[in-house]
Amino acid sequence: MEDRRVSGMFDFSMNGDAPPVELDGDGRFVMSRKRFVPAYVRVFEEGVLRKRAEQAVESLRSCRVCPRDCEIDRFNNKIGVCKSGRLARVASAFPHFGEEDCLRGWNGSGTIFFGWCNLRCVFCQNFETSQFGEGAEISAADLAQIMLDLQETGCHNINFVTPEHVVPQILEALVIAIERGLRLPLVYNTSAYDSLESIRWMDGLIDIYMPDFKLWDAEHCRKYLVASDYAGAARAVIAAMHTQVGELRVDENGLALRGVLVRHLVMPGLLDDTREIMRWIAEDVSRDTYVNIMDQYYPAHKAETEPRFAEINRGISDNEFCGALELARAAGLWRFDTRWRHVIPHGAPVWLPRMRNQIEARVTAN
Repeated sequence: MEDRRVSGMFDFSMNGDAPPVELDGDGRFVMSRKRFVPAYVRVFEEGVLRKRAEQAVESLRSCRVCPRDCEIDRFNNKIGVCKSGRLARVASAFPHFGEEDCLRGWNGSGTIFFGWCNLRCVFCQNFETSQFGEGAEISAADLAQIMLDLQETGCHNINFVTPEHVVPQILEALVIAIERGLRLPLVYNTSAYDSLESIRWMDGLIDIYMPDFKLWDAEHCRKYLVASDYAGAARAVIAAMHTQVGELRVDENGLALRGVLVRHLVMPGLLDDTREIMRWIAEDVSRDTYVNIMDQYYPAHKAETEPRFAEINRGISDNEFCGALELARAAGLWRFDTRWRHVIPHGAPVWLPRMRNQIEARVTAN
């Protein structure tokens, strides 16, 4: 039965902003909202999700959730590269209006920012969360409640930000959230440094994959991400994501429902990496891949403070950004993300570390 509270979040046909052809393909990439059912519903109803969650949590005893293959016993709170133990750490959760228009809509994307990360990007703009572990550890029940609170707020989707190292914890929380009425599309917002096993666990659960393909050259990956094998891992998982959900498709109002959206942050002096990434997407994934080529790089974290990264201690030039777009077009890509929806941000956070007691009280009440 359709949940009217959920369906009402998307009934905004009176909104005057028409989706661009790059997004909906003049109807080619449009799905019916009325007939859309989140991918995870069937997997949950068949009992597959619960079994998968149990297997994933058990795998933490010798963790290979990401390509680091630490084989650390995270189940008993031993710590590997990602610095995460048995529980997921959450820094914040709120309606996010800085995401792509097809995700933020008019009520925001329901983002859950996980603490820690399996990469060590020297230019990370969220380093307080990814490298310093801002946030607090929460139970599966708490995480499920956060998803439900974001849904209640009116968000258009649940957006897992930096989920690579907490896939088992997400799976066990989804069992609870879906049982309690979660019906929003799920967005897997990742650096693309995931294991293939994690992406297989997410098969049939994730509606929208949003990998950020950062760099191509192995030496650049080693120096700036501290993961020389990054590009190979990213290629493998992005290909697997596309096999699962295909090209990005949207509803009649331009809200993403299913598919892959690839991000790429243009970096100073590294257009050769951009060229290879765009060529690979076009030739090995699909020329119809929806791509967000981003211009918001600025030096942060170690890129700003350590002399050994002086070459990326600057913003990108207009010529570099335009050059990146031209490289993508030359590769055969055409579905580029642009701002087209006029929205006034609104809504308060549903979770911050200081709100933890409130969340726990609601979980106990349920």
